[in-house]
Amino acid sequence: MIIAHKIALDLNNQQATYCQKAAGTARFSYNWALAEWNAQYQAWKLDNTQVKPSQAALRRQLNAVKRAQFPWMLEVTKNAPQMAIIQLGGAFKNFFAGRAKYPQYKKKGKSRDSFTLSNDQFAVKASRIRIPNLGWVRMRESLRFNGKILSATISRTANRWYASISVETEDKSHLPQAENQGVVGVDLGVKALATLSNGEVIAGAKPLKQRVAKLKRLSRALSRKTKGSANRHKAKQKIAKLHARIAFIRQNTLHQLTGYLTSCFHTIGIEDLNVKGMVKNRKLSRAISDMGFFEFRRQLEYKAQMRGGIVVVADRGYPSSKTCSVCKYVQTSLPLPVREWQCPNCQARHDRDINAAVNLANYAVSSTVSACGAEGSGSNRKARTKPAAVKQEINAKTTYG
Repeated sequence: MIIAHKIALDLNNQQATYCQKAAGTARFSYNWALAEWNAQYQAWKLDNTQVKPSQAALRRQLNAVKRAQFPWMLEVTKNAPQMAIIQLGGAFKNFFAGRAKYPQYKKKGKSRDSFTLSNDQFAVKASRIRIPNLGWVRMRESLRFNGKILSATISRTANRWYASISVETEDKSHLPQAENQGVVGVDLGVKALATLSNGEVIAGAKPLKQRVAKLKRLSRALSRKTKGSANRHKAKQKIAKLHARIAFIRQNTLHQLTGYLTSCFHTIGIEDLNVKGMVKNRKLSRAISDMGFFEFRRQLEYKAQMRGGIVVVADRGYPSSKTCSVCKYVQTSLPLPVREWQCPNCQARHDRDINAAVNLANYAVSSTVSACGAEGSGSNRKARTKPAAVKQEINAKTTYG
């Protein structure tokens, strides 16, 4: 199991300047390697006797010319340019496998400032990390996990620098097992972040909605500043800090909710929401994005695995809201503004969200029973989310902020 722990750094001005230089070097190396890759690939297509580009060859090529052409690269760790080219190789690998788009150039000010260190180039001791050519740097907290340290990525969000340290560990003591073997269904929404099958309603923080007026005011102030001026830079920093605060509040809310669910329930039923399609609704796109549905599922799945729980994901075609949780009658249509409805078959009255959560809980129970018997779980079950009849192992990289 690989876990990434993201920790804030306490940097002075000299240390922050070094990190900025290293991030700039990584960005330049990435763009240089991408340009060389494009040129060499075109030459290889015209003449097959030419060497096909690769990240290993580009790293050797950069090492051969950097002292003469780019001597400023020597001021920072050698990992900054080398790991950037390795990441470019990974981007091309994902592109050729159909998992990502063609790699694009990184633009200063619009791409995340970061650089990566391999595990032989840094050390962690208590609440400090040693960065090559810089020395020991204070961290806001110590590393939570024991195990083999794989890498560290130093990145900037607004005006703060962070170290994301990847650790390979088998120790799960930081997350105890779920308190009981209960089952719960979770229906995500815009008015309330989550409605549980036991009737509990969790309101979302809605950090963007609460701060959108301030964001508009700061954006108007930025538009009035002269391009390239110091005041424009200060205005951009204010907007960046506000965006970072909004993201942190949203992430904290989701961590608290997913931590509560995985610690209290063993089996959790949710829907496979088409978030990409949902945000195309211009009337609801901001509210949907403000809730963070995708991040909720990501956190829920890895925390449930680490606690020994199961997340059952219902197919997108499963009518959780339109199905009566009492008699299983399915409504032909149920418009979004309708929040309560009465079943024409058994006359039971339902709250739309609670009824959907109850149906998801029942779906999770039936799917888990089928999985334990190593049998199929029905036409609505997706094979990639079906719990197996054997013990599952965790191989996904998880992140703690």
